[in-house]
Amino acid sequence: MTTAKGAGRRRLPGLTVDEGYTRHPFDEKYGVRTSGLVAGRHLQSGHRHDRHATAYFAVAPSVFQALVRRWQRSRPAWAIEDYSFIDVGAGMGRAVLLAAELPFRRVVGVELNPTLARIARKNLAVWRASRRAQAPTKIICNDAVDFRLPAGPCLAFLFNPFGAPVMRRLLAAWSKTLSVAVTGHAGQLDLIYVNNEQEHVLERQAGFARLFLGQVRRSPADAIADHRIMANQPEGEYAAANYEDCSMWRWVG
Repeated sequence: MTTAKGAGRRRLPGLTVDEGYTRHPFDEKYGVRTSGLVAGRHLQSGHRHDRHATAYFAVAPSVFQALVRRWQRSRPAWAIEDYSFIDVGAGMGRAVLLAAELPFRRVVGVELNPTLARIARKNLAVWRASRRAQAPTKIICNDAVDFRLPAGPCLAFLFNPFGAPVMRRLLAAWSKTLSVAVTGHAGQLDLIYVNNEQEHVLERQAGFARLFLGQVRRSPADAIADHRIMANQPEGEYAAANYEDCSMWRWVG
């Protein structure tokens, strides 16, 4: 990945109180920093995929937890302990922190923007210090398209991190990897997609079968918190509903 000089230390618009920054109860409870909203146009790192970034906004904990429960009911081929959890577009790492509490084989957050990745690593340090991290966990600052899936079963998580061009490139790269035997078995991948704006790209990608398509509701507390965060945006650019449109997919080859 190439980054613009100084990009790793640049303050991102939207993360001060004057710019509408509002803390989510998750951060207040655990002493981390995953709140805020950063418009996609401000997520500049010097990478060619910057222009396809959507925005930074952390997934509601209740939505994440409901989707993981639904995934576990989908009869994955292996136990959760065998799966690597990959958060694609990890941002400040809220989904990574939540996943680290579960008995995954490993948890990896992949984030293109160096400022967000740096904050995510600080959050992970807090999580480890409080002994909430049960799985080996790390944050990688890299382009998701260049990230190589680890061998063995993987569960990928995407909270609408980028537009269709990057989604197509990512799925093409994954499909190529999954079609080749790795360490003795064919690739295995399940995918959870929140705020699934590029669902049509997945529908056209050979090799994936959809397990679920529908709305997943925020808890009342998360709905109140996310509405408050959105209401405090000076420009009123984004909006939150009481649910997220989601889907779940499985690689079938």
